[in-house]
Order: sequence, then C-alpha cells, then structure tokens
Amino acid sequence: MLKFLPLVFIITTLKAQDRSLPSPAAVVKSGAFARFTVLTSQTIRMEWDSTGRFNDYASLVVVNRNLPVPRFTTSASGGWLTIKTPSLELRYKENSGKFSAANLSIRYLKDFAFTWAPGMAQKGNLKGTSRTLDGMDGDSSRYSKKPLSLEDGLLSKDGWYFLDDSKSLLFDRSDWAWVKERPDTAAQDWYFMGYGHDYKSALYDFTLIAGKVPLPPRYAFGYWWSRYWRYSDNELRDLVFNFKRFDIPLDVLVIDMDWHKNLNNDGWTGWTFDDALFTSPSQFLSWAASAGLKITMNLHPSSGIAPLEPSYSAFAHAMHFDTAGSRTIPYLGSDKKFMKTLFDTVLHPYERQGVGFWWLDWQQWGHDKAIPALSNTWWLNYVFFTEMERTSPYRPLLYHRWGGLGNHRYQVGFSGDTYITWKSLEYQPYFTNTASNVLYDYWSHDIGGHQAAYRDQGIDPELYVRWMQYGALSPIFRTHSSKNPRMNKELWNFTGPVFNALTGAVRLRYTLAPYIYTMARKTYDSGVALCRPMYYSFGTFDEAYEFTREYQFGDDMLVAPIGAPMVDGASTVRVWLPGGNDWYEWNTGTLLKGGQTVSRKFSLTEYPMYVKAGAIVPMYPAVSSLKEAPRQTIIGVFPGGAFASAAIYEDAGDSKDYDRHYAVTRVTSSRTARTLRITVLPRTGSFAGMAAVKDYQVKLIGSEMPVSVSVDGKALSGWKYEGSSLSVIIDVPGVVCARGASVTVRYSLSDSVDVNNGLVEKMKTLSEATLALKYRNADLLIPVSVGSAEELNRALEYYPTRFYSLIRDFDRNFAHIPENVKGMRLSQADEAWYLKTLGF
Repeated sequence: MLKFLPLVFIITTLKAQDRSLPSPAAVVKSGAFARFTVLTSQTIRMEWDSTGRFNDYASLVVVNRNLPVPRFTTSASGGWLTIKTPSLELRYKENSGKFSAANLSIRYLKDFAFTWAPGMAQKGNLKGTSRTLDGMDGDSSRYSKKPLSLEDGLLSKDGWYFLDDSKSLLFDRSDWAWVKERPDTAAQDWYFMGYGHDYKSALYDFTLIAGKVPLPPRYAFGYWWSRYWRYSDNELRDLVFNFKRFDIPLDVLVIDMDWHKNLNNDGWTGWTFDDALFTSPSQFLSWAASAGLKITMNLHPSSGIAPLEPSYSAFAHAMHFDTAGSRTIPYLGSDKKFMKTLFDTVLHPYERQGVGFWWLDWQQWGHDKAIPALSNTWWLNYVFFTEMERTSPYRPLLYHRWGGLGNHRYQVGFSGDTYITWKSLEYQPYFTNTASNVLYDYWSHDIGGHQAAYRDQGIDPELYVRWMQYGALSPIFRTHSSKNPRMNKELWNFTGPVFNALTGAVRLRYTLAPYIYTMARKTYDSGVALCRPMYYSFGTFDEAYEFTREYQFGDDMLVAPIGAPMVDGASTVRVWLPGGNDWYEWNTGTLLKGGQTVSRKFSLTEYPMYVKAGAIVPMYPAVSSLKEAPRQTIIGVFPGGAFASAAIYEDAGDSKDYDRHYAVTRVTSSRTARTLRITVLPRTGSFAGMAAVKDYQVKLIGSEMPVSVSVDGKALSGWKYEGSSLSVIIDVPGVVCARGASVTVRYSLSDSVDVNNGLVEKMKTLSEATLALKYRNADLLIPVSVGSAEELNRALEYYPTRFYSLIRDFDRNFAHIPENVKGMRLSQADEAWYLKTLGF
C-alpha cells in the first residue's frame, strides 16, 4: 500500500542553519576531538577534529541533520564509549585519536549480522550511475572499447554504506545558500548507514540527510519530442500539427542548441534566438503555450557573454565589468553575482515569454576556475534548480547531466549520446535500475538512440519499436537523435504494425499517467524510484540480483524489457516472476504463477509487462496531454487475489506547494465466492482547483461476464463488456469525492470459465493471422468454425447471455483449426505459415 509519509525535509533552499544543526540531544562527544551524531536508528555521523572545531555547515551532499532524535543509549566502560540504537552498536576507544580499525567499530544488530570497521572494503556494492552514456555502445565505449565504470551506490549486499564527507565543499548560510570551501585540515567527517538487506530503509534514510527527490510536474511524465535539428518556427508548428492530426499525445517540446546564434564562435554557447529560424521568438513561445506545450531549450553556458550578445551591455553594467576592448564577460559559476545577473538579464526574460525550464548540456571544462574542487556540472544543476525554486511561480524542473552524489535533488537527467544499436537498448534498463541506488530516479534517455553506429544508417523499425516500448515504461519518455537527415523518428513516417506499436507505446504511457504520478509521489516521500531493481522488494532471492535488467515499475508492475531482435516473428524473453503472488501478463491476458522463471514470446505490438494479481491500477482515458487532469479516472482492477488496496494521488499538477496541498483517494477491492466489491473511499486532503465531483470508470480486466452490477446498492444496467481485453466496463459518473462510491459485481453461481489462460492473445493472434492470410489469398473462403472463433471478441459484446457457451465454442474451434484449415484450400506454404503463427 502506498503510504504518504510525514514531512521531514522539503524545500532545498531553507536557510542552511535551519537544517544543518542537529538537536543537541542527538550529539555525543568523546573528549575534545571526537563527536558523534545519531541521525537515525541506522545512520550515525562520526567526526574527529584535532582542533575541536567541528563542521556545522551543510555540505554539498549532506544538507540536513535537524532530524527527530532516535532512541539510543550511551555508556562508557574500560575506556570505550558505546552508542547503541535498535539497529547499531558503535564502539570508540576514547582519547585514542583519529578513527581507525583499531579504535572504532560498528555492529549491525538485526537479522543480517556484521561488524564494520574503518578501511573495510565492500564486496557486493550494487553500483550507482555515471555522468553520461556519450559515445557508448551498450556498456562500453565505441572508441576505446573500455567498459563504462559506474560509481558505487548507497546499496550493497554487504548491508552497509560509508560516506567520507571530509573533503566535500560546504554551503554558506546566506538566504540563497552558496558554495564555500571547507578548511584544509586533517579532520574526519564520516557517515555510516547499516541497513542489512532492508534497502528501502537505506534510501529513505539518505533522503533524510541528503534531501528528497523532488516531484516533477505532472506534464513531465508525458511524451517529450526532441531532435537535434535546426528547427524553424514553421517546422515546429507543422510538427505539432501532425501530432494532433494523428491523435498522438504530447507534453514537452525540446529545442536543441541550434535555437540560438553562435555569437561566441565556439560552436556551443549562445543566448540569443536565431532570427533566421524564429522571426518572433516571443510569439512562437506564446503559440507553444496556447498549444498546451512546455518548452525547454538547450544551454552550454561555459563561454560567458560575448560582446555581440544583445544582453552584453546590461550584463556588463550590472557586473561593473570593464567593456574596454570588447572583452567577453567570462563564465564563473561560483560567482553569485554573475549567476544572478545571468538569470535576471538573460534567462528570466525568456521564462516570462514562455520557456518552461532549461536543458543544461554542459560538456566543456569540468571544474570551476575559482574553486577547483567545484564541479561545474554539479553546481549548475544546483543553481538553476534552486533559482527556479526561489523565483518561479511554478514547480521547479531541470533537465541536466549527472554531476555526482547529491544531484538527485535536481530531478531529470540527460543520459547522453548513445549509439543506435541493440546493445545500447539492452544496457539502458540496467543503467536506469542502478541509478536509483543513488536516488537518481529520473533518467531521460535518447529513446531510439542518438547517433548512427555505421555510415548511412537509417531507422531500424523493430529496434525503434522496442526502444519506444521501453521508453514508455521508463522514468522520462523522450525521443531524440543526432542531426542526421536519415533519423526521421516522427511516428507518422511508419505504417502498419510498426505505426501501431509506436503510437501504442505513447498511448500506454498516458493511460498509466495517474499510476506513474502516484508512484512519483512515493519517490518523493520514500526515496524509492518508479523504476527500481527487483532486489528492493525481493532481496532475499538470488534471482533478484541475477535478472539485472528486469525491474519493478511502481509497486504493482514489473517489466522484463526486450533487448534483442525477433526470431521467426517473435521476441523470446526469460522472465522471473517473484513468489508471494501471481502475475498477470497484460498483453496476452495470461495469469501466471509466481515463484518461477518462464520463457515467454511477444509479437512486435506486445511487451513483457506483468501486473500483480488483483492489483488496482488508476488510469486515464484518451487525453492529448497531461497539462490538465481529465475529469474521468479509470480504476483498473486486475484478476486474481482476494483483497487489494491502492491510492490515487492528485495535486494541482505544477504547484510548488505539493508538500502540503495534495489529495489521496484510496480504492479497495475484495473477492468473496463469486462477488467482487470495489470501494472508492472518501478523498482526503485538498489542493487549489480540486474538483468536488469526479467521473469514474471501473474496468475489470480479465473478467467473466457478470450476472449483475450495482452502484451504491442500486442495480446498474448500462455496463458494457469489452471483448478484445475480456473486460467489464462500468461507468460511475458524478461521484462526490467527499463521499466516495461502491460497486458490487456478481458472477454466475452455476457456471464459470478461466478467461485468463492466454485467451486475449489467442483472439488477437487469430484475428491478425487471418487478416494477413487474406492478403496472401484474397479469394480465401473461411470455414464458419474459424470465422466464428476469429469474431469471438465481437460476439461476447453482442450476446452477453451466451458468454460461457461462446468461450467453450472458441476453445473447441481453435483446437480444431489444424483439421478445419484443410478445407480452406491453402497453398502448402500458406497453411504451414498460418498454423505456425497460431502456435500449432
């Protein structure tokens, strides 16, 4: 069940002194030079400083020590100090100097027993992430052939994490906290977390001291269109027109670096719209807003402000910069005045015209020229995000490169320029999974790949489809590619099953939007990512570590991504289904037992998505964007299980006050004998603009035909049956949210049939294969037994009282297709193809 946790740390820009100083009751001193702070039951800060002047400033990684004091005891005996919490026992030999294995140890007290001492090496670190996938072909560089080196993560099978924060830069205590250098001493500033195999608790503890993962705006979970291309105003309008013409949802329009003139002559940096492409930038941005789109534009800020920039004079005046010799005003990120002037003079005016957020694509010199230890990538992420947090009326969003530990506080990452190969697609799920181990939970990949792996490479439709299907089930869904005329990824450039699969992936993303948004709120509350490794929930099973590409998609789904081309028209995937519950294979309509590894096949339009038996998944009807939440919410109830509960999270969508102003609607389902009850409980919480009345549609997926349906005790006659998905559709309009509603579904007591044995897949395959057969032989005569089986989905909708007999007729007729096909007078090749396609 999704729990919304009490607020501990919210705003990144709170004054540092409000967060960095712990309660005195949490601090234990040993002599003049050692200090320990018990931050949580399983997290302890350890400091040794020969001067006795301990650091009380926030560091770039650890920004909060002002936490509720956990239960702990202290004692001293035989010259040893002992600090004991319910999880840890720390021992330090008093007055023995700097921390070492000889004078300091920590014992983990729970079921996964171990003792840590300084210098101990980890053996099972589960890894974190890396700055970029630039130039990568899968997990190795296409140039050097060296494998990508992932940073260590917070999680390890060893059961502990050690952070040496001794050399980290610090934040000062100004209203907009700014970087300051730490005194150059031999002081030790360490943090230890002991968590055993309770990985989720470790992530939560890290959010307490290092900050939460902010919730992106709702629109960020829609589809982002991006292409490295010299787009003009006209081209972008035509692009958006085609999205609407083909009824493809879209939320974010990404404009790469060619939007600006290159007035620095460095090939990268610029701050002025190219008037050869945009006749009136302000009117273009106004049009985009009227079309319901958010605009983000690419920046490479390294070259400063050149004399030819229109903003140069105002910038120089604000900086008191001597313009003699028409010198460029150099970039210096650690200079607060420079950065404030950059926002006030250059960037905020664009934001007022309609730029929603910025894409920081720093690729130049790595560290600040005034503070050599300061990473420009890390610092720019902090400055841009917190400036939006301070000054914008909207929820902060930033799209940027990973700068290092602590950058989880600034949301969406740009993973860089991968090669367009199956190896690249195969690697990205693992790369995304491990990033959650450092709370970097919102990687945005170049879906479809960025650059050609060989000369004259075009689009491989199958590879693009599989990448899009993965993208729809990844944190941020954004297509992108290099400036290559052959890389035309617009979905309407494709036809037939490829077009259906591509658009189906986008529509699936929007269908799942309320589920995704609810899970993103859980990320904010708990630190647990939307896309997370299997070992978060199933860490006691070896398979959870062996199936490195498989992942949970929120609490109730798992995905086994496809990373290789089809063989004989199908992709075969090995899937581990954890025990404890059954799993519903969504695309095929098959309920599978948990606790097993299975080999499954998928056509081009199918993908390995599994839903926990009985799960309740909130969905949206067809929408064009996520700018506004629709009036109707679909409550998807999956087959299996006796009881289930779920939460539907809502807020204003782009509000900054989501920490306090939000609403939650809980939904339960219970099955007893041949009755199913779905209860929408009264909504709790509130936010600005919240609707008092909502329309619901209850969709019972993989369901038999009911004999009766009632809403709030009153019989309902208007429910429908969707034959293609074997789903009951119950419209429940006008629900007063403060009261909720209840739906009761009763099934026949005298008859039953298993509809979750792959029947959805059989119907779909039979229909597709029979249609294809007609294109092989237009004069084909189809026997009634085959034709009626192929029309089962429609018959179930037309003749609800014949439900059970229609299902049994289908099973019988399908089983006899190898015999009945003889009367269709097919060629030997067509007959063999037809039967093989149907699985005979």
